[in-house]
Amino acid sequence: MNIHFHKYQGTGNDFILIDNRQSQLRLAKEQVAFLCHRHYGIGADGLMLLQNEEGHDFRMVYYNSDGGESTMCGNGGRCITAFAQRLGMIANTANFVAIDGPHSATIAQDGIISLKMVDVIDINHHVNYSILNTGSPHYVAWVEDAQEAPVVASGREIRYANEFAAGGGINVNFVQKLKNGLLVRTYERGVEDETLSCGTGVTASAIAASGAETGSFSIPIQTPGGNLNVSFTKPAAGVANDVVLSGPATFVFEGDIELK
Repeated sequence: MNIHFHKYQGTGNDFILIDNRQSQLRLAKEQVAFLCHRHYGIGADGLMLLQNEEGHDFRMVYYNSDGGESTMCGNGGRCITAFAQRLGMIANTANFVAIDGPHSATIAQDGIISLKMVDVIDINHHVNYSILNTGSPHYVAWVEDAQEAPVVASGREIRYANEFAAGGGINVNFVQKLKNGLLVRTYERGVEDETLSCGTGVTASAIAASGAETGSFSIPIQTPGGNLNVSFTKPAAGVANDVVLSGPATFVFEGDIELK
C-alpha cells in the first residue's frame, strides 16, 4: 500500500500528516509505529489523519509514535491547521474536532498559528509540582535549572508511577521560572522520551505558573525547539478559560512511502 504523506513541525515537535478524507485509511498500531520510527520509517513524534467531520472543517485523529491513539496534542493541532490551509480547505481560520472536543484556530500573516485549547477545570497545586489536564494530563515539576534537569530518567519514573497508572500514565514537564516567562522541557508518554516541545505541556506549565492568581495572563515560553506563547483567563484559582496556544507550524517535506 502506497501512502502519500506530509511532514510538519511545530517548535521541533514533528508529525506525519495524511489526508484521509477520501481514502478511509485505517492504520494498525504497528504500522503507525513503523511510519514514526526514526531509523526505519519517516520519523516523527506522532502521526495525524485529517478526516471529514460534519459541521466542522475536519477531524484530527492523533497517534503517538508508539502507534497508540492518544489524547490532544497542541503542537499537532497547530500543524494540522497549517496542513488544512496547504490543502486549500481553509483560508485563515479553522474549526475542527479532536479527541477532547472542538477547537478553533487562526493563522496570522506571519504564519503564527493560535489554537484555542480546552478549558481547564481542575488545577491541583502541591509544594514542588502541579497536576492538571489541558487536553492531555500533565505533571508540572518546578526546577531551578531546567537545562540540567534529568528529563528522561525522572520523567520516566513519574510517568510510570502507580498513582497515574489508572489514567495511562502522565506527561512530565520540568519548568524553570524566568524573569519573563518560562523554560519548559517535557517527557512525553507515548513517545517515551523528551520531545523538543509539547503544546499541551507548555500550556499546562503556563497555567500552573499562575498559582492562585486570577485575571488575564499572556506567558512567553521557551522550549528546546523554539518559542511559544500561552494566554488564558482565570476567573477563579482552580480554573482557566479562553486558553490559547500560539506559535509557528512549519511544512518540512512531502513524499510517498510503501506500507505493508
